[in-house]
Amino acid sequence: MMKKKRLSASKASLVLFLCQMISALDVPLDSKLLEELSQPPTITQQSPKDYIVDPRENIVIQCEAKGKPPPSFSWTRNGTHFDIDKDAQVTMKPNSGTLVINIMNGGKAEAYEGIYQCTARNERGAAISNNIVIRPSRSPLWTKEKLEPHQVREGDSLVLHCRPPVGLPPPIIFWMDNAFQRLPQSERVSQGLNGDLYFSNVQPEDTREDYICYARFNHTQTIQQKQPISVKVFSMDSLNDTIAANLSDTDIYGAKPVTEKQPILLTPTGSTSTKVELRGSVLLLECIAAGLPTPGIHWIKEGGELPANRTFFENFKKTLKIIDVSEADSGNYKCIARNILGSAYHVISVTVKAAPYWITAPRNLVLSPGEDGTLICRANGNPKPNISWLANGVPIAIAPEDPSRKVDGDTIIFSHVQERSSAVYQCNASNEYGYLLANAFVNVLAEPPRILTPVNKLYQVIADSPALLDCAYFGSPKPEIEWFKGVKGSILRGNEYVFHDNGTLEIPVAQKDSTGTYTCVARNELGKIQNEVQLEVKDPTMIIKQPEYKVIQRYGQVSFECIIKHDSTLLATVTWLKDNDELPDDERFLVGKDNLTIMNVTDKDDGTYTCIVNTTLDSVSASAVLTVVAAPPTPAIIYARPNPPFDLELTGQLERSVELSWIPGDENNSPITSFVIEYEDGLHEPGVWHYQTEVPGTQTTVQLKLSPYVNYSFRVIAVNEIGRSQPSEPSEQYLTKSANPDENPSNVQGIGSEPDNLVITWEPLKGFQSNGPGLQYKVSWRQKDVDDEWTSVIVANVSKYIVSGTPTFVPYEIKVQALNDLGYAPEPSEVIGHSGEDLPMVAPGNVQVHVINSTLAKVHWDPVPLKTVRGHLQGYKVYYWKVQSLSRRSRRHVEKKILTFRGNKTFGMLPGLEPYSSYKLNVRVVNGKGEGPASPDKVFKTPEGVPSSPSFLKITNPTLDSLTLEWGSPTHPNGVLTSYVLKFQPINNTHELGPLVEIRIPANESSLILKNLNYSTRYKFYFNAQTSVGSGSQITEEAVTIMDEVQPLYPRIRNVTTAAAETYANISWEYEGPDHANFYVEYGVAGSKEDWKKEIVNGSRSFFVLKGLTPGTAYKVRVGAEGLSGFRSSEDVFETGPAMASRQVDIATQGWFIGLMCAVALLILILLIVCFIRRNKGGKYPVKEKEDAHADPEIQPMKEDDGTFGEYSDAEDHKPLKKGSRTPSDRTVKKEDSDDSLVDYGEGVNGQFNEDGSFIGQYSGKKEKEPAEGNESSEAPSPVNAMNSFV
Repeated sequence: MMKKKRLSASKASLVLFLCQMISALDVPLDSKLLEELSQPPTITQQSPKDYIVDPRENIVIQCEAKGKPPPSFSWTRNGTHFDIDKDAQVTMKPNSGTLVINIMNGGKAEAYEGIYQCTARNERGAAISNNIVIRPSRSPLWTKEKLEPHQVREGDSLVLHCRPPVGLPPPIIFWMDNAFQRLPQSERVSQGLNGDLYFSNVQPEDTREDYICYARFNHTQTIQQKQPISVKVFSMDSLNDTIAANLSDTDIYGAKPVTEKQPILLTPTGSTSTKVELRGSVLLLECIAAGLPTPGIHWIKEGGELPANRTFFENFKKTLKIIDVSEADSGNYKCIARNILGSAYHVISVTVKAAPYWITAPRNLVLSPGEDGTLICRANGNPKPNISWLANGVPIAIAPEDPSRKVDGDTIIFSHVQERSSAVYQCNASNEYGYLLANAFVNVLAEPPRILTPVNKLYQVIADSPALLDCAYFGSPKPEIEWFKGVKGSILRGNEYVFHDNGTLEIPVAQKDSTGTYTCVARNELGKIQNEVQLEVKDPTMIIKQPEYKVIQRYGQVSFECIIKHDSTLLATVTWLKDNDELPDDERFLVGKDNLTIMNVTDKDDGTYTCIVNTTLDSVSASAVLTVVAAPPTPAIIYARPNPPFDLELTGQLERSVELSWIPGDENNSPITSFVIEYEDGLHEPGVWHYQTEVPGTQTTVQLKLSPYVNYSFRVIAVNEIGRSQPSEPSEQYLTKSANPDENPSNVQGIGSEPDNLVITWEPLKGFQSNGPGLQYKVSWRQKDVDDEWTSVIVANVSKYIVSGTPTFVPYEIKVQALNDLGYAPEPSEVIGHSGEDLPMVAPGNVQVHVINSTLAKVHWDPVPLKTVRGHLQGYKVYYWKVQSLSRRSRRHVEKKILTFRGNKTFGMLPGLEPYSSYKLNVRVVNGKGEGPASPDKVFKTPEGVPSSPSFLKITNPTLDSLTLEWGSPTHPNGVLTSYVLKFQPINNTHELGPLVEIRIPANESSLILKNLNYSTRYKFYFNAQTSVGSGSQITEEAVTIMDEVQPLYPRIRNVTTAAAETYANISWEYEGPDHANFYVEYGVAGSKEDWKKEIVNGSRSFFVLKGLTPGTAYKVRVGAEGLSGFRSSEDVFETGPAMASRQVDIATQGWFIGLMCAVALLILILLIVCFIRRNKGGKYPVKEKEDAHADPEIQPMKEDDGTFGEYSDAEDHKPLKKGSRTPSDRTVKKEDSDDSLVDYGEGVNGQFNEDGSFIGQYSGKKEKEPAEGNESSEAPSPVNAMNSFV
């Protein structure tokens, strides 16, 4: 390993030099040009590094290369020159470096074991192959051994060892019996990874004498067999029978029944083990346990999760399989074996190492004399690989010196190169687990400009569309390209033209006057050349009269028009489609120059008809719908579907065709219009019928095209106007011969799932498309626009292959070719894919915010450079959140909002902002991988708006000529409040409104006494708040002045109080009026125009629980009484609490609380018994007797026969109210308030309630009120108080 050097001043200057270097030339893939240019050798094909050969066949070691002039080839064997001419058994193919070692004519494969390396050389350099290790496969015989029979007691574990001979490659192991049938395996009996057969517990049915282990050596296609193993299982019943036959009746005998056993691990042994696996390979971990009942196996990864989508369980979950392992999969894996008696476990410590893999492989350089360039070779692995360079196959340290070359670790820097600098460089990255070798040439060329585009090439485009004029060129140094219009025109410049790096001239919007001759000029220091191309701009094609919607009666005639206009120099063709498919092959359809006519219309003609006009340059279309309705009634004729055809016969059987004939069934008064032929593939999809073809109803014979390797059966279905017949009986079967695949997989795609990989997927061929056994796929890829060779791999019949170690988000050319045992499918077409995306690197800059109004803002930003996106640009995300309200100056929970703007937009609108608030925002770019970094937070403020309505308005203390008004400030002031506006007017007995009076009240006031009012008069009040922007929404209320100072007799509901939780609220009120009133509660979302929702109150109680509310929502509520002229209370507004991440645990459901309550109840019962006994003896326990005359019977305390029982209140049940509960504005309880108010329960106005809304403590004694003047009489203790004192 090379030691890492410190960054010196010279190295810093070297980095600056690299940043200023000129990029290398791109050589166009023009066959004629490539034949003329000199080029160092490039290895195009070679045998695998580890090459296991069949010792019975000739050895072919591949080495193919290209170059100009064509390269010569030489070989080394075991590090020394391999003289082919001296070995008569070895020949080299003409114009190739491939060796053929003749084994079939007397040679021995063992004599040619060794390490081979190929060198391809011409005057511009030498390229070398990998080290190719040649080893002949081996399939040795089983060593003879004497196998003793296994005698096992029922329920015990057993291991049958296989111990196969060591082969190359290792054999595949399986167990069979004498009849060559595989032995059944289950959770109880299974084969381990080492080939042994494990029994977790043996059963009597396991007794047999033919347990045979087989080893299959695929390379030599041989199978070796171990001697049969005999197993005898002694069951408890048979042991008891044996013992009973040898003992008298008086003896005590009998074997113990089968004993259940807790799990123990058969493999691996011990409690821990270790395993090392290489990156990218398959990790197999195994645990097999003994026990009765049969243990189940469970796998976990300590301190982490098993990787999703890559984890599989095999062998009844005894084998854990993780594919494509990486360093992240290192760790401790625990297998747990468990049955009803217990468990056992084993921990396997897995370490993932890595053979070298490319981060950046060196790429070929084409330079001009005097230019600069670099070769970069970067690889990773575990441990870190060592990087070494060779020049033309020789270590660079001893290679001939080149003054233009400087080696800096994994980089070779070239400066001021000359033609003699051309060479092939090899980069070798190696560690203890393997190596990578890559060839990359430096080709220094001095070439005058050449233009590859044909002379006077004609380009035709449609007006108002882009025109692209090619000027493909090559030269060294890279030529400069200029364009002229006309032979002697001036050079083209300006925004109306786009000049591409490849020489193409783009006219984004070509007009008629763009027609003409364009000249392309290419020049460098070695010369100049020009070429002319022609551009013609044509008029667009249009449909000036489109087909229209038609409704036609059955058996009528209909016509669709399609009149077109097009450029006179272009040939236009008109095509008609029905339901996006070709028109039926029916003489009733007549296609004219400008129309389509359908004669004798039937129901099946119903559908969409499309007129498509095509020229060589453009295409337009228009559609119309045809609806067929019933014709006038005719005499009834019974029509029916035809009877099925019969007597199917196959004749003229060929490899790819057969002739099918049949006899039609009865038409049933409706002529047969067609026959549908279907087939079944009994080899791949038995029981599934597929459409083959359809023929006219007059035809009873058809020549059918067939596919290879399909076991065909055919059936025929007759069709008439009524419908389809039942299928005919199937024909005889016909099996076609195998052949090469005719087609390749479809829907080939390349999309990376990680920044350093490329996932190639395709739609696999169906069974009958394989054309033969052994279907596989050849997957090939190479980086686009880079002079790389195709990399190929052959995979099994799967639908995905992952290429690792790719650069981030670069285009790749991909192709997937099918093959089977008979050969390859035709050459597939190439598709373009991209390697994986990575998160964007930079944040948008220059973020600006323009506040439009109090609820809307516009944000601008500069787009990020596309090269920093590192993926497909999907758009930008704007995160924004409210920091605080400028009127309240209080921070709250930050709830970030996100707006996504698709595409490369640079601005967006932020709606729904809150007025008079401070906000922050940032912007992030988004690609397919995710979001990039956020831009710096931008602060902006919204201006004031109008306020919401005051939170409540209450009218109290009515007198003969005055009313007291109390109110709460708006929930959302949306600015600085300037004042309140009160408007009121009297209402007479006929509900007519009197004059309106307006009063303006300072913003810091919260109550007002209105005087000089009329007695016994109803007033209506309108109340709202104002900011500098304007007035907010108002709330209304009605109240009546009293007739005299006596307590009024009219009904009244006042002091409506709400206590809200997350999804429910407790509503309480005070009522004055006639007894036995039936109350109802109306509620709705505050500010909503929806109708009020109504809930009936059960009984005459003065509280109610509203359930099913939405968390974090403002509600309005009012209380009314039925049958009292529909009067109701003033409105109150409350807000439910925000949704919590996890609900508070209900104390009443906790075990400890239930136990405590049981203990308290037991103590109370004991005390009651004691009290009862003592009272009977003359002792007295005064109990507080406090009954409220207005209390509801439903909430009366429980009573004994002789007095009141209990004022018990448990403090542990007093849960605090959640945020958002409402209380009376003055937070006090007035002396004249009803004794039945909920204020007297629990703890003041914040009386507590359970989650279902019922009050905790509503049956407890009342809290102490403010002391009255004078002495209070003391209260005798109750039994419960005595109990509390005792505790």
